[in-house]
Amino acid sequence: MKKSIKLLSSAVLGLAAVACSSPEKMADMAENVTVNCDPAVLEVVAGEINATVSVTYPADYFHPKAILEVTPVLVYEGGEAAMEPFMYQGEKVTDNYKVVPSEGSTVTEKVHFTYVPGMEKSYLELRGVVKHKNKTVNLPVKKVADGANTTYMLVKKDGKVDFKADNYQEVIKQTAEGQILYTINSSTVRNSQLKSESIKSFQAALDEIKANERKELVSTDIVAYASPDGGEKLNAKLSDKRSATAEKAFGKVTKGHEVEAPVNVQSVGQDWEGFQELVAQSDLEDKDLIIRVLSMYSDPAVREREIKNMSAVYKTLAKEVLPELRRARFIANVEFTNYSNEELLQLIEENIDVLDEEALLRAASVAKDNADKESVYKKAVEKFSSDRAQYNLAVVYLNENKVDAAKAALAKVQAKDADWQNAMGVVALREGNQADAVKYFNAAANQTSKENLAVVDILNGRYADAAAKLADSKGCCHNKTLAYILAGDLDKAAASAKCASASVSYLKAVIAARQGNADEVKANLEAAGKDEKLAERAAKDVEFAQYR
Repeated sequence: MKKSIKLLSSAVLGLAAVACSSPEKMADMAENVTVNCDPAVLEVVAGEINATVSVTYPADYFHPKAILEVTPVLVYEGGEAAMEPFMYQGEKVTDNYKVVPSEGSTVTEKVHFTYVPGMEKSYLELRGVVKHKNKTVNLPVKKVADGANTTYMLVKKDGKVDFKADNYQEVIKQTAEGQILYTINSSTVRNSQLKSESIKSFQAALDEIKANERKELVSTDIVAYASPDGGEKLNAKLSDKRSATAEKAFGKVTKGHEVEAPVNVQSVGQDWEGFQELVAQSDLEDKDLIIRVLSMYSDPAVREREIKNMSAVYKTLAKEVLPELRRARFIANVEFTNYSNEELLQLIEENIDVLDEEALLRAASVAKDNADKESVYKKAVEKFSSDRAQYNLAVVYLNENKVDAAKAALAKVQAKDADWQNAMGVVALREGNQADAVKYFNAAANQTSKENLAVVDILNGRYADAAAKLADSKGCCHNKTLAYILAGDLDKAAASAKCASASVSYLKAVIAARQGNADEVKANLEAAGKDEKLAERAAKDVEFAQYR
């Protein structure tokens, strides 16, 4: 037994002596060297590939007088990229390299490569050369990791811009009005009032409403008032009586002028609102003083007293203003149906000059062709100096990726508001100037610019920040889903992936791959494969390496 142990010990010592006796033996024993990489699959972040490589040299491996040169090389389709080599030395070498002792040790190094196209299908290897005296021996190449994950490059990075809305009204509310006047303290409707120009105009308006297919009479109001002179209670009763006689008069006025709509009768009492309006429109010398009295006092009796105290003014009021407030108004409430989208599109082809600014803005918004949008917005700028149209013209150019044209159009916009700041940020983003883009987006400080800032975050590897900014985003879910994937929150990523598009199907395939769901990977890649570029990408994407 003791003899066997002695023989075994001798064999081990002999093996150790052989192992470190020459550079050739280091090459022969290279399989005993272990290598680990973090991450195990290389990833591109903000255009860079960074990893930590740990190499463990076993005891009695490293020749004490040898120098080892280790070069990390990333091999990819179309070429390879090599770092400056790491240099190591045995414990009896007097150079200044990192020492690997004969008892063995683990050395850890940072590797870095700048991404170039083709590296999405690559692998990292270590190439070693042992030098001892005049001998140079190449070690077997050690494969370290596969690479490189470029999922962040799926970000939609053009940036979002919003069109400015128009104020076009599909239905315009209009009124047509006539009135009858009463004498002081009377509720009797005089025959002359039923033949007044005001009533004739009202009747003509009713006829025109009925004849116009775009107009609809929805209701009519009869509103009776008393002038604000005399007691409040007395005037309230007088107003009530006038509402009753006005309703009867309305029947006579509309006879032969059909009114097929509800009629609402109202008694207001003292017409202080009408009084203030007439005073403001008048040439009275002290009208500002009268209006100030109305603003200072809300009690009708106090108002009346203070105004009567201005005796000279009151005489003029009693003669020129108060008689106009002893009245009943007939108000036809009308809805005018504006041009439909189809009619607007026809008009921009046949008679664009009849359209006002809001109609032009709406016509441009519903035009399907960018050339038509551009033409209509230019017309609105030319005819109305429309700042909104000038801005929207820049948006059209951005949607066509005409960055220079968009920049020139934005320079002519007067309102440097949040929309403008965001659009300038998109211009900067597309020009590759992220610093200026961030300044503009921060200045805009709205939801759209917030989502554009998330794009910058993704491009720079700040995935959690991007996910936070996109949490409340609406519309296209692509970047939101991507941000959650990159941030490692696959549940939220899956929940947000609700949009029907090839690009979102691709992201759903990535989610499924990371969750180990082969069937979902296949199904979603089939859907994404309708896009040729995505199909080509999937064939090389390291995300799906184990499913090919």
